[in-house]
Amino acid sequence: MVPDGLWELFERVVPPAPERPQGGGRRRHGDREVLAAIIFVATSGCTWNQLPPGFGPSGVTAFRRFTEWSQARVWAKLHRLVLDELGARGELDWSRCAIDSVSVRALKGGRLTGPNPTDRGKPGSKIHLIVDRNGLPISIGISAANDHDSQALIPLMRGIPPIRSRFGPRRRRPAKLHGDKGYDYDHLRNWLRRRQIVPRIARRGIEASDRLGRHRWVVERTMSWLNGCRRLHRRYERKPEHFLAFVGIASTLICYRRIIK
Repeated sequence: MVPDGLWELFERVVPPAPERPQGGGRRRHGDREVLAAIIFVATSGCTWNQLPPGFGPSGVTAFRRFTEWSQARVWAKLHRLVLDELGARGELDWSRCAIDSVSVRALKGGRLTGPNPTDRGKPGSKIHLIVDRNGLPISIGISAANDHDSQALIPLMRGIPPIRSRFGPRRRRPAKLHGDKGYDYDHLRNWLRRRQIVPRIARRGIEASDRLGRHRWVVERTMSWLNGCRRLHRRYERKPEHFLAFVGIASTLICYRRIIK
């Protein structure tokens, strides 16, 4: 579950193991074993207590390490490294990017949850994505389900890291940004134009949303790719940073699959 290439990138961002006191004590499970267990939980959707014993570390150990790495922003750093590899190979297409969101039910509540207007007011959260022309996620975020999509555009755009390019300096701005009518606001269009980004956002009452579907369908496909990580079908985590960590793991796996192709 942890290919050699992914492990080499992970070794560059994982914090060093703490020094253990000499003389006895239980053996510390290796980071690669724990990473495999965490990826299994993310992709299978099982709980930490349901982790099969064949992985080595127990569910408690895997969750403890997952919490430590989430606090150290390991998943965001790993995602950025994978994006750098893609950019250096010319696999990222900055000519068009698309933005969208998807709502999931929050079973245990917590911060960044709210009544979902599309799910009879039940508590939920939103996953926000910006993807390149090929559908590779380059910026992610979460919010409460009752927050408007338009509030996420500027934070997501600012959250795009400077990514390596095959030729020239690092890049973090697309040429165009496609969005549906949920982002139809003049202040968002002006904000994008000031940064030399062409807004291609459907206008309420003027343009049909499906008119831009030939460019925005890639982000909807990426949302279905995220469903490959069954842990994202529902939000089980009370802490939003843990839920965001699983979104980051899923995005990293999507991008890494493009590398190994």
